[in-house]
Amino acid sequence: MDVDKVLFISQEIAPYLPDTPMSKMGFDMPQGMQELGVQVRTFMPKYGLINERRNQLHEVIRLSGMNLIIDDSDHPLIIKVATLPSRAQVYFIFNDDYFAHGLTKELETVTSPDDNDERSIFFVRGVIETVRKLRWTPSVIHCCGWITALAMVYMRELFNDDPSFRDAKIVYSLWDDEFAQPLDARMGVKLKMDGMSDEVVADILDKPVDFKALTKLALRYCDAVVQHSANVNPEILDMARATGLPFLPYEEGPQFVEKCLEFYKTL
Repeated sequence: MDVDKVLFISQEIAPYLPDTPMSKMGFDMPQGMQELGVQVRTFMPKYGLINERRNQLHEVIRLSGMNLIIDDSDHPLIIKVATLPSRAQVYFIFNDDYFAHGLTKELETVTSPDDNDERSIFFVRGVIETVRKLRWTPSVIHCCGWITALAMVYMRELFNDDPSFRDAKIVYSLWDDEFAQPLDARMGVKLKMDGMSDEVVADILDKPVDFKALTKLALRYCDAVVQHSANVNPEILDMARATGLPFLPYEEGPQFVEKCLEFYKTL
């Protein structure tokens, strides 16, 4: 396939967050793709740890202002933007209820894990609504990190006919980012309130959702899988390979960005 536009939905990106293997790859992938001639747009949560002044974030008024309803509660969607050295734009999804004001020592996913199910729902819905407003049609949508796992579920179940997502191939990256506390047992109910069918949530309804269950749900809706860490749980890797989806194994080094682009072209 021809790959001219790639949408990255990322859990962490450097330099906006401290350097980790995930945050550095979150930077390297869009930066490298842009250098290879691909148009790129990138989304991540606007965690409280991110210093807005230092990183020159500013609100995009024309994209902000929508309210997202989660579990019968309204949550205003605020979009901020900054620019990577390659001139690729990074869009930040923000809301007071899920992402703290000011600086924190750790990510909200760690400090308030009880909200992680709604935090993930808000983030992926915010990305979807913003991409629709931008009227941007990526060839590939690459989701990196567990907080992005629901993106492909929403895109395929509720927005599959939308021009922004209809023809895109969705790639899911596997990381060693397992969370200790399972997601709320009511997550399936909250997804149903958003319009998901009983079939979609059958395996997670009325039970805590652990990392394996969330990954299994993501694998049902993506088109391909990339191993993005050498230390992914072998059980998760076996589960991904068992799907029969196109699979790109991990390879260390800067050439991995180019390998990913070549992988995209085979989808």
